[in-house]
Amino acid sequence: MARSLGFAAYRALTRRGPVPKLTNYAPRPEGELVWLHAAEPGKTAHVRDLARRLIAARFGLTVLLTGLTEPAPVDVPDLLTVALPPEHPTATAAFVAHWKPDAVLWIWGALQPNLVEAAAASGCPMFLVDAGADGFDTRRDRWLTEVPRQLLAQFDNVLARSDAAEARMKQLGVPASKIDRTAPLVPGGQALPALQQDVDELSQSLSGRPVWFAAGVTAAEVSAVLTAHRRAQRLSHRLLLILNPQDAAADTVATNLCAMDALRMVRWSDGTYPDDNTAVVLADLPDETGLWFRVAPVSFLGGSLETGQGGQDPFAAAALGSAVLYGPSVGKHLDAYRRLANAGAARIVNDAESLGAAVTWLIAPDQAAKMAMAGWDVVTEGADTMERIIALVQSGLNARQDGPN
Repeated sequence: MARSLGFAAYRALTRRGPVPKLTNYAPRPEGELVWLHAAEPGKTAHVRDLARRLIAARFGLTVLLTGLTEPAPVDVPDLLTVALPPEHPTATAAFVAHWKPDAVLWIWGALQPNLVEAAAASGCPMFLVDAGADGFDTRRDRWLTEVPRQLLAQFDNVLARSDAAEARMKQLGVPASKIDRTAPLVPGGQALPALQQDVDELSQSLSGRPVWFAAGVTAAEVSAVLTAHRRAQRLSHRLLLILNPQDAAADTVATNLCAMDALRMVRWSDGTYPDDNTAVVLADLPDETGLWFRVAPVSFLGGSLETGQGGQDPFAAAALGSAVLYGPSVGKHLDAYRRLANAGAARIVNDAESLGAAVTWLIAPDQAAKMAMAGWDVVTEGADTMERIIALVQSGLNARQDGPN
């Protein structure tokens, strides 16, 4: 496609001045790489969830993230985070030449002309997803409409998240055949793994006892959790607490307090199953949170009563059918808790007394089930959009592997 006058002027303007120093990137991983750019601010959870799902869906795939201010989590080795290059033709060309993306996913809008053109020149499939009308509302977009029009022509498919976005895409020249109207991209929970044999054997040993789970409890929160447990036991004497300490300090506090309060405790790492006299299971092995969410219909998520901790992602609990209780300090995952709370799938507590009252109320199976169903509706809300995006990427990568007929 021939460049418009507006686009040519933009290229000339960004080429002025000295060539910026090129970034010394880490080596590109072997195998397929999808470049995922998060153009919309405040969407870290959405983008990381999508990246994880892409990696899980295709063996050997690496996802390169740009547009995020936080590094990729270390527990996902195939997820890389780098900064975008300056919007200079030399720098953008060097970025694309180094990473050699096999597909590009651009989220929302705010297209950067030199970067988009460099990616398009590489010949890889390109998809604009979760496109928003406000993503094409800058002064440049309004006055140089031929620039976004030319850039949008480079994308193989556009997923519009609203009727207004769909109308804006058509206004900018995207053919209706290239546009899909999808629900907005929202993060959802991924089911944490657990061995089915462990689930079955533990469930059998519980013999129908009511159970609640306190996940990732800090040392400062242990006392509140145990106090809440004793309160709830007044009305349900068979109630069992599964307590997962956040670290060694919390483990020590929990062990000492259980001994002081004569709460019979078993340590999961010892291979001991709880019996009818067990009050607390100390869940001290790593990577078994998925097991506890499966057997406990109610979960308190730690790091939320202690100021400054920021809480933990609640979608993992909701995805496995556990009603969510949480404290007021959840700033790291505020949007996720808000969505669950608004749907009736999560309930805030402020101290040991309110936590004990909430556990007492929720151990009634019908109450926990209502919250669990509401949580499932939330975590699956964006499933169709996620599946559509993953299908587009899979199709694009397969076509690239097959090559021209």
